[in-house]
Amino acid sequence: MTRVRRVAGLALPVLVLSVALAMVALMISASGFDISKAAVAAIDGSFGSSFAIFSATLKRTTPILMLGLAVAVAFRAGVLNIGAEGQFLAGATAACTVGLAVGTRGGFGAIVSELGAGVLGGAAWAGVAALLKRRYAVTEVVSTLLLNFVALYLVGFLVRGPLQEPSRAYPQSAVLDPGVRLPLLVAGQRLHVGFAFALLVAVGIWWFFGATASGYRVRVTGAGRSAAASAGRVDVAAVQMWALVASGAIAGLAGACEVTGVTYALYEGLSPGYGYTAIAVALLGGLNPIGIVVSATLFGAIGAGADAMQRDAAIPAEFAAVAAALVVLGVLAAPGIQRVRLALVGKGAAR
Repeated sequence: MTRVRRVAGLALPVLVLSVALAMVALMISASGFDISKAAVAAIDGSFGSSFAIFSATLKRTTPILMLGLAVAVAFRAGVLNIGAEGQFLAGATAACTVGLAVGTRGGFGAIVSELGAGVLGGAAWAGVAALLKRRYAVTEVVSTLLLNFVALYLVGFLVRGPLQEPSRAYPQSAVLDPGVRLPLLVAGQRLHVGFAFALLVAVGIWWFFGATASGYRVRVTGAGRSAAASAGRVDVAAVQMWALVASGAIAGLAGACEVTGVTYALYEGLSPGYGYTAIAVALLGGLNPIGIVVSATLFGAIGAGADAMQRDAAIPAEFAAVAAALVVLGVLAAPGIQRVRLALVGKGAAR
């Protein structure tokens, strides 16, 4: 029975992703584009060379992997954190501010300070929603979603005001000094050590959920708040609050790694919706850290392939966003479809 469940658990993500990609392919074809040319461009752009793998796919995987893990931590506690996008921007802003303050006095300590600031920035941003939930019973779906827009407009204000680059010609911060940037993980490529950090975070979360009492409390809270509170004597409100804060901290680290390892500056549009894509990544991975590593890599490849299709085949990259949305709908619809199937099977057996 356990083996059957494992096979079913693996089959569902594969089925959902396959259906989503097939539907996007039909949309591309129906829009009048050459589907074969699009497929070749997507494959070449995501896995066709070492540059495509390290400088496109895995570089793009890094932020959505961290954000997917952040979303999973909250979701496993029964907290619907829709604010990873805002927490990502808060972390990037904090890290960039510290990096600009350090200036040319770079080094290991400066990089640690940037990453630490990013973690604190993301945690503080999520902490606002956590406080509103615990003290005033404000649902986190609303608060975290609205805080995304606050973060977005805050970045816009900062890059046109206090953090704008010295010439005042562009709506962005000054470029970070090379001494305060994350080192590259592969020489000659754009993949930075943030990818290694993301893998370490995945392993750490896997260990936390599987081998610690605190991780167990998070899991049982997400499985059933009433049962956790009554039978397990778990402080559900506290567990959910700290899970949301921890989720924000991981999202803030993702933002810090992005600004110190990829963009080297803060500007509007820093995230092309990574925080929202992360929800699809987390759900497709079954909220399991190992599954999220796989699903994040797939979405990184889809994003890199979409960029290549736009560049080489003039196909809008927005089709990748459509694929992500279809994945979310598929994962959410799957339990309902399964219940209907079982009900029909039961009726058939009764006859």
